[in-house]
Amino acid sequence: MTRRSLRAVREVFPIRGVFRISRGARTESVVVTATIAEGDARGRGECVPYPRYGESVDSVLAQIEGARAAIEGGAGRAELQALLPAGAARNALDCALWDLEAKRAGKPVWELAGLPAPRPLTTAYTLSVDEPAAMEAAARAAAGRPLLKIKLTGDGDLARVQAVRRGAPAARLVVDANEAWTAAHYASFARELAGLGVEMIEQPLPAGKDGGLAEVEHPVPVCADESCHDTSSLAEIGARYEAINIKLDKAGGLTEALRLRDAARAAGRRVMVGCMLGTSLAMAPAILVAQGAEWVDVDGPLLLARDRDPGLVYAGSTVSPPTPALWG
Repeated sequence: MTRRSLRAVREVFPIRGVFRISRGARTESVVVTATIAEGDARGRGECVPYPRYGESVDSVLAQIEGARAAIEGGAGRAELQALLPAGAARNALDCALWDLEAKRAGKPVWELAGLPAPRPLTTAYTLSVDEPAAMEAAARAAAGRPLLKIKLTGDGDLARVQAVRRGAPAARLVVDANEAWTAAHYASFARELAGLGVEMIEQPLPAGKDGGLAEVEHPVPVCADESCHDTSSLAEIGARYEAINIKLDKAGGLTEALRLRDAARAAGRRVMVGCMLGTSLAMAPAILVAQGAEWVDVDGPLLLARDRDPGLVYAGSTVSPPTPALWG
């Protein structure tokens, strides 16, 4: 058998301006890129370690290093599910293995996975949390985009959404509080947001403290992000959420993300496919999961000052499927 080699490195990509959510602000995206080589074929995967889930670049690199012997010994995607838990490290390796398999077979990943050929998608464009006047200006600049995702933080959020609606009166809107609301915030905002045309509220309350969502009215569908990582957590969300946000970094790769999507559909949940703030290499496998999703949020490269070359092709908010030179 041709010998395999595994390499994992830290890479930094500057963000265009400042990206702010309820947990803080960032000016760069730090990713981990895994490359698995076998003969002349090379597969790549990218992940974004996320401190909210107890991850760091060092911890993810250590997890990948711990799997090195098995991966270089020939372990595949099925074995990987048992080697590592759901999370960023497994995502990078899983996507690299898919890419490697596609390169060796001379077939696209979608065909290997038994999926229909992917089509271009319309992605949300994210507006960082800021003062209402600044968010109105940002919305006005992005008013030609069909779907805007508004980052929120708690007090004053209704004024922020009103400002965005003034700036982009024709855009579809979704909002994401990143666990920053209290039950009182939800009670105060939900019906008002429905009146402003907001079509989804993402993770308003902290994971583990969101049980009250099952007992209150949902004038706008509520989507689980931090409260739903993989298939095992899907059953736990009960009546609290109508939708889930699938992210490959949470699910631990394309393999589990596809399982989660199918399980969510079978359970009658709506699906959003989202991303961490990564490059086109991280978005590429998510394009396959996002086919047919109610909401698509793979705008990471649009928020960077520099992307990979080649990267995904964005025409406004329309993103085309990846070419083999990038992934898959």
